[in-house]
Amino acid sequence: MSDLHTKKCIPCEGGIPSFDIKEIHKYLKMVDGWEVKADENKIYYLIKNFKFKNFLDSQNFVNKVGTIAEKEGHHPDIWFGWGYAKIKIFTHAIKGLHESDFILAAKVDKIF
Repeated sequence: MSDLHTKKCIPCEGGIPSFDIKEIHKYLKMVDGWEVKADENKIYYLIKNFKFKNFLDSQNFVNKVGTIAEKEGHHPDIWFGWGYAKIKIFTHAIKGLHESDFILAAKVDKIF
């Protein structure tokens, strides 16, 4: 594992390039179990599924993710229900991935 979880997300308002695939794979090695996918517009994002024993555990996890997201100023897409949560992370302003996305992923892993 890396020390990404100790870093702070830097708010991005655009004007910088998103990571290329080589940089994405470099950072992907620093987080646990996250997948990189691209949508129909070729925008890369991180995604990970989390499993839980019941609905309440899923809800508690999602609430903790929300607290971290608000503190970091970086907000993922979240789906959850009985026994699962799915988190999708990317930087909307640059339509892709940058270091803050991996930082948030590492912080999410720490609470799991």
